[in-house]
Amino acid sequence: MKQNRRQFLKTAALGTLGTGLILDSALAGEKPVSFSVNRIAGRNAKMKLSFRPYELKLRHVFTVATYSRSTTPDVQVEIEYDGIIGYGEASMPPYLGESVESVMSFLSKVDLEQFNDPFQLEDILAYIDGVMPGNTAAKASIDIALHDLVGKLLNAPWYKIWGLDKEKTPSTTFTIGIDTPDVVRKKTEEVAGLYNILKVKLGRENDKEMIETIRSVSNLPIAVDANQGWTDKKYALDMILWLKEQGIVMVEQPMPKTQLDDIAWVTQHSPLPIFADESLQRLSDVAGLSGAFSGINIKLMKCTGMREAWKMVTLARALNMKVMVGCMTETSCAISAAAQFSPAVDFADLDGALLIGNDIFKGMEVVKGKITLNDLPGIGITKL
Repeated sequence: MKQNRRQFLKTAALGTLGTGLILDSALAGEKPVSFSVNRIAGRNAKMKLSFRPYELKLRHVFTVATYSRSTTPDVQVEIEYDGIIGYGEASMPPYLGESVESVMSFLSKVDLEQFNDPFQLEDILAYIDGVMPGNTAAKASIDIALHDLVGKLLNAPWYKIWGLDKEKTPSTTFTIGIDTPDVVRKKTEEVAGLYNILKVKLGRENDKEMIETIRSVSNLPIAVDANQGWTDKKYALDMILWLKEQGIVMVEQPMPKTQLDDIAWVTQHSPLPIFADESLQRLSDVAGLSGAFSGINIKLMKCTGMREAWKMVTLARALNMKVMVGCMTETSCAISAAAQFSPAVDFADLDGALLIGNDIFKGMEVVKGKITLNDLPGIGITKL
């Protein structure tokens, strides 16, 4: 009887969610698994989409190689179906090219009421992707809300639906933005003992000063993001060799994305893994970066959400590439969504909600520097 029940749950979940999901490990063994469907797909219920603008307020002025800001525009999204609400979010830092106006315009064109089965993620998200080109953050907001909704309907978190072990989550980096030595030193001291790895934005003339300042107060491993700031490949390699001596463990996007051949040369000679950030947007980009980069940094706001992100993880592993999950400044909604597949990655930069002072969700937590997932269904959040 127990075997028949487990087989029924497995068959039902696979049938409703479609291909590409790994449920075997979650359903293996005798340990009970909470895949009980709260609602039956195919009823007459309709999905209702609602959205509103929200401005994220940063705790500190955030500076990278090309700009500074103290706020990030954001749009909060809800999808209601048969009394259950899935939450999503679009965060729009300047370089994405999206705005509150563009996201609201995109979402106003979306008709989810034509679908009466939220489990048909592949069909629904293919429709969303075809509404207009681009608009990746807007698309991600719907994708996240749908995943939250479907997980709640299944009464299971997505890490479990994907067959992942939440004990294998990595530590998240904590970002130190470009600033004066005094401010950098203060920021580093503020997070002493809270994190296991730091992330530093480089790409300006004071790069070495930034690292030396942090090293004056911390010996933690450091991940570096040059944000395309180095334009000469030999200079980039010299910097990486110096960074290796300072305890840096990886480098993101050392050079402009247009200089792919130069990046490939740097990667070939680098003692540190080199990750694609600005060079990578979506699934279709991954194969072309194999050989030029050691790994990829997946961000939901760039790749249109969780569905495509999971496919990118799978393809990168098939190409023997490392994987990192990153974020923008976001509430715990989008951060917790990305954290669901964090047990499958090598590095994580999911500190976006920690950088803002007006989070409206509680979700994934950072405990002693480590990403810690709860067992709430969907993307694992509650609204404050």
